[in-house]
Amino acid sequence: MRIEQLTYALGAELTGVSLADAVHDDGLFAEIRAALLTHRVLFLRDQDISRADHVAFARRFGDLEDHPVVGSDPEYPGLVRIYKNPEQPNDRYENAWHSDTTWRETPQFGAVLRCVECPPVGGDTMWANMVLAYEKLPDEIKTRIAGLRARHSIEASFGAALPIEKRLALKDRFPDAEHPVVRTHPETGEKILNVNAFTTHITNYHTAANVRYGQDANPGASDLLRYLISQAYIPEYQVRWRWKPNSIAIWDNRSTQHYAVMDYPPCHRKMERAGIVGDKPF
Repeated sequence: MRIEQLTYALGAELTGVSLADAVHDDGLFAEIRAALLTHRVLFLRDQDISRADHVAFARRFGDLEDHPVVGSDPEYPGLVRIYKNPEQPNDRYENAWHSDTTWRETPQFGAVLRCVECPPVGGDTMWANMVLAYEKLPDEIKTRIAGLRARHSIEASFGAALPIEKRLALKDRFPDAEHPVVRTHPETGEKILNVNAFTTHITNYHTAANVRYGQDANPGASDLLRYLISQAYIPEYQVRWRWKPNSIAIWDNRSTQHYAVMDYPPCHRKMERAGIVGDKPF
């Protein structure tokens, strides 16, 4: 296996390896897992593997989870089908910087995403290094956000387009989760900026230390959250991947965010993602 770093910030391409082999080869899997912690997102080409091998490889990292809104493959629970169809133009929205399922109490550890079909041009995906995003914050901002917590909502994201009864039922199943604004990576100990498109508000900002007058709280807290979310937009923290059929991305969801670029004309874009159960941020 060869590892080629793609940008200073994050990302590496693996060559000379099949993920189907890593299902049964403990040494090879250990190399891939170590590379993931180092580079945060790994890319592979020409992985003509079966859905069974896709799922089996992802399960080496941990249990898989279904998505309550996006459909899964009926034969392979945990393999989420992200299919964009030109006959359904209203179902094409997908471009927002986010970490997967932070609306859960235990967001995903990471994911293994395979391209089944993609446009000839466009439809790339971008990732951002949120460890670097935290490291580069001004010291006064780091001091200001230490100890802050924020809410993450499926109701305000995936549920927003649903009829109100279904939206409220979705929130009943998945109440808003509260996570630290700065989380700690459970394996590396790194500090990570932990707000994204699923984050609705900071929950413990309105204290005497932060608020003198009403304007300090509103829009003060929302302005701070907007600034923090915008750190993922900085190109120096990013890597961009151009998809081809049978390309695969593996990412650490704890330390990255990603963005699916919706710049392709009406055509099919079919991706299959195995999301791995994570732990509670701290």
